[in-house]
Amino acid sequence: MWFLGAVLGALLVGELYSGLWLVGALLGGIVGWSLGSRARQRQEERQRLLEERLQRLESAVDRLLQSPQPSPAEPQPSAVPAPAAAASVDATPPRLAGGVERLAGELPAEATTPLLPPAAAAPFVVAPAAAGDSTAPPALAAQPASGWVAAGVDWLLRGNLMARAGVIVLFFGVAFLLKYSYQHLQVPLELRLTGVALAAVVLLLLGWRLRTTREAYALALQGGAIGLLYLTIFSALRLFGLLEAAPAFIMLLAVAALAAMLAVLQDALVLAVLGAVGGFLAPIIAATGAGNHVSLFGYYAVLNAGILAIAFFKAWRLLNLVGFVFTFAIATVWGALRYRPEHFASTEPFLIIFFLIYAAMPVLFARRAGGPRASRLDTTLVFALPLITFGLQVELVRGFAYGSAWSALTLGAFYLMLARTLWSRLGEGQRLLVEAFLALGIGFTTLAIPLAFDGRWTAAAWAIEGAALVWVGVRQQRLPARLFGILLQFLAGLFQLAELPARAGEWPLLNGVFLGGVLLTLAGLSGAWLLQRAWRQEPRPLRAAERVLSPLLLVWGVAWWSGSGLHEIDRFLPQALQLNAAIVFFTASCLLFSWLARRCDWPAARHAALALLPLLFLLALLGVGHVPHPFADLGYLAWPVAFAAHFRLLQRLEADGSRHVDWLHAAGLWLLAVIGAWELAWNIDRWVGGRAAWPLLGWALWPGALLAVLAVRGERLHWPVAAHRAAYFVLGGTPLAVFLAVWFIAGNVLSDGNPWPLPYLPLLNPLDLAQAGVLLLLATWFSAVRRLQLPPYATAPLPVAWGIFGVAAFLWANAVLLRALHHWAGVPLHPAAMLRSELVQASLSLFWTLLALAAMVVATRRRWRALWLAGAGLMAVVVGKLLLVDLSNAGTIERIVSFVGVGLLMLVIGYLAPAPPKEDAP
Repeated sequence: MWFLGAVLGALLVGELYSGLWLVGALLGGIVGWSLGSRARQRQEERQRLLEERLQRLESAVDRLLQSPQPSPAEPQPSAVPAPAAAASVDATPPRLAGGVERLAGELPAEATTPLLPPAAAAPFVVAPAAAGDSTAPPALAAQPASGWVAAGVDWLLRGNLMARAGVIVLFFGVAFLLKYSYQHLQVPLELRLTGVALAAVVLLLLGWRLRTTREAYALALQGGAIGLLYLTIFSALRLFGLLEAAPAFIMLLAVAALAAMLAVLQDALVLAVLGAVGGFLAPIIAATGAGNHVSLFGYYAVLNAGILAIAFFKAWRLLNLVGFVFTFAIATVWGALRYRPEHFASTEPFLIIFFLIYAAMPVLFARRAGGPRASRLDTTLVFALPLITFGLQVELVRGFAYGSAWSALTLGAFYLMLARTLWSRLGEGQRLLVEAFLALGIGFTTLAIPLAFDGRWTAAAWAIEGAALVWVGVRQQRLPARLFGILLQFLAGLFQLAELPARAGEWPLLNGVFLGGVLLTLAGLSGAWLLQRAWRQEPRPLRAAERVLSPLLLVWGVAWWSGSGLHEIDRFLPQALQLNAAIVFFTASCLLFSWLARRCDWPAARHAALALLPLLFLLALLGVGHVPHPFADLGYLAWPVAFAAHFRLLQRLEADGSRHVDWLHAAGLWLLAVIGAWELAWNIDRWVGGRAAWPLLGWALWPGALLAVLAVRGERLHWPVAAHRAAYFVLGGTPLAVFLAVWFIAGNVLSDGNPWPLPYLPLLNPLDLAQAGVLLLLATWFSAVRRLQLPPYATAPLPVAWGIFGVAAFLWANAVLLRALHHWAGVPLHPAAMLRSELVQASLSLFWTLLALAAMVVATRRRWRALWLAGAGLMAVVVGKLLLVDLSNAGTIERIVSFVGVGLLMLVIGYLAPAPPKEDAP
């Protein structure tokens, strides 16, 4: 087999392309070896099945012979039950065994039919094999081939292979003889062609006579004869000019009809294929380079009409595929080498004819083919035909304005009408084919839009075909179709990226870049949805390794959607509006994915909707340094819409039972606090012209207001706060409390509290009031969290918490005093100046003593031992400060004021709080 393939490959390729005969021989040898290997496997399988059948027959005969025979006196039963013959023996009678061996030796090796017809074999059947019985032998009939390649190998290797090879070699020899005689011999052309035609007729008649006795040999002769007739008529028309076009085409039509009739009458796929291959090869072998493409395509139209006629009677998928491959392969090669714009009028009709012929064949195949519904879809013709035809059509109409767009629209309309017609006539019986045509119609109709604005058709067409192949692969449970469809989508994405630098349309959204990205998005998302739905079915039609493909396609589709939208924003919007436009775009996109998740029962799409909050955080971070405040440039519309969509998505996620809801609630509160604080601080700063302490207040007012609402009114807000108390009070409230604490420390350290244009009043200026409010707010929030018994604050040590609040209050009180001295006494608000100031030191000593007095008195009356000890400790610090600092640095007046004042206060303390309480009051 490999030798025959090498010879044929060398002859064909060497004749077409001089010098490449070695490549042809190598390729032909590989193909021949593959076919031979497959043949040997099938032969071994048949031999094994035959041996199993013989063993069953021998066992049945043995059991029949060993069964007890009824005596003449006993009545004969009308029927012998199967279990009565269940006994088996260990030995086979020599006579019977010899007969079985002789029978096996006389059977041909390729026999694939049962040894006995059902009626004759019935008496030997003792008992039917039980369901699931592992000993039950498989049927002897050959298993159906999987795919057109296996089917082609099957018919090629059946019967008389040597006769077929001889016919093929004879066909090539006659073709080369005609070509040689045309160039060198002086024999009249009419005589040469007549001789070849007569030889073909003789072969045809001989094959017809032998059809009943030597079927395989006869079919090979008839196929070769049909090919020779094609070759003779085409040579007389195109090479020698002996026939006019009209009679030549009538003769070609007659030969095509004859071949179709012979193939149908004899139910011979091999005859149809041999005749078709010979007919398609005839112009190539006999070509001289001076032919007319109208004659060539007209001749091929006649051949394809014959194949179409056969399709009305036989569901021969291989024959359809042979015609399709030859027709469009030769047309593509001719178009690449010979086509000129002036050939459009004489080429376009043939492309339409070829398309209509092969568009009809899948419909005829679906109606004629048997077996499961999924196997009646000719995937190759259904999806490869529009792809190749559209590619050729684009090249033909390249010089016409909007030619590609109109072609895509026409092709889409054709498939939509075809789907509508099939559904109205055939209904549910051809649902799969109707759905395939409907998908192609929608895809090419959509493709017409980007083609009307620029020429990026490759990426869009491949994306559509890739999505269609994934759909077919899922419906028919074909892994290669699914993988090839995904690969096509990735290749389409590469083409789309390569075309980005090219000039796009001038209309926003209606240009090739965006619409091509939309098609890639739809292809990726549809594939992801189909694969995930198939994965959830039982029994599962996908393999375990394919589980990653659905998330991969989802990410692919989302990436193309996001990139296409951002590309449009960057191209058509001013830079000032781009950030807020991106916010609106991502908000609408996430709402769309959330709707898809619910509408299509697609849980994976919910993950894309969950990306809204991280995207908003990222956009807010990108806005720092690029926009003055969040509500600038229509941000006052974008951000409220985004937060409204965020809470709407939270409601949907709660209904779906998502486990990320609490964190999303908390993170949404954080983002709301950041955006509100930024906006409020900017507005306050603009109102006061960037002076004084007012802008600092804006950063605390909005987060403080949110925390106050949580602490005071949170439980009354049934949704979302009361429904997610831990999320808002703990996860969301803790970062706000930490931020306010940091703001509290920073305000005391960095700001002088200048209330311009208002006069400075201690405790009544905006900064002091805001910081006192922050302390009160933090204490209220902490008490509310403990009252709600929310961990971890429910178990936090209460004395430690109140000690922290006490220290914070002490720091705030000292900051109030120091700011008052700064504004009223002119002391610089710097650590070094404060340490050197005698007024500051004396004021601190008196102030701390008053604080210690108040603390110890309250502690004595309330029986708070810890507070009394804290006051006493502060008093000790005051005494140490007097001895170490004020005694050495202060002036006379300040020293007298400090010592006298502190001494008098200590006497008052000793009178009012002479000793610490023995224990804290409960």
